[in-house]
Amino acid sequence: MKDFLQISKERYTTKHYDSSKKISDADFQKLLEILRLAPSAVNVQPWYFFTGSSQKAKDIILKAIPEFNIPRIQGCSHFVVLCAKTKVDDEFLSSVTAKESADGRYSEDRIRDAVDEHRRHFSNMHVELGDFNEWTARQTYIAMTALLYGAASMGIDSTPIEGMDYSKCDEILSLKEKNLRSVAIVTLGYRACDDSNASRPKSRLELKDIVQNLD
Repeated sequence: MKDFLQISKERYTTKHYDSSKKISDADFQKLLEILRLAPSAVNVQPWYFFTGSSQKAKDIILKAIPEFNIPRIQGCSHFVVLCAKTKVDDEFLSSVTAKESADGRYSEDRIRDAVDEHRRHFSNMHVELGDFNEWTARQTYIAMTALLYGAASMGIDSTPIEGMDYSKCDEILSLKEKNLRSVAIVTLGYRACDDSNASRPKSRLELKDIVQNLD
């Protein structure tokens, strides 16, 4: 099994997919479970995901995709629209705490109540700071990163897409009524044999240019 560093060295953003190759249902369910298990600040999980693989589903989302990104949607096996919450109400926050309690995270009610209060404090703090939407989007990007590297660990290629019409996507999926907004789309599948990005060496800045040791 490859270690994470090796996966990081080899993974790249796929530009062209082999549309004849499909992700199995079992593997796609694993990818969804990776999304579900992604970490978030105070475990708030402020996200929601729309998925599709059929031509019907692709046609729906293509209305929000500019021409230069259409090949990624058309050629992929599956896609995931990642959405962030624009509001977390008492009912939602209570449901998170109830799920944690049901999963056995709390040995005492006082601990459960303290964690619940802490989560509400941070959620309300970002509302008061006026950066709530940015905060939930950042959490959703954590989930997206888990999806990208989880897919790579399974030999599945991916493309994170920001080149999209967010307002149109929100309209298509009726996100405003659901207190959600789109933040990205990830396409998933298997690279085409002539994918233009596959043969290019990976390029990143050197550690000395991005890391400073404070010891």
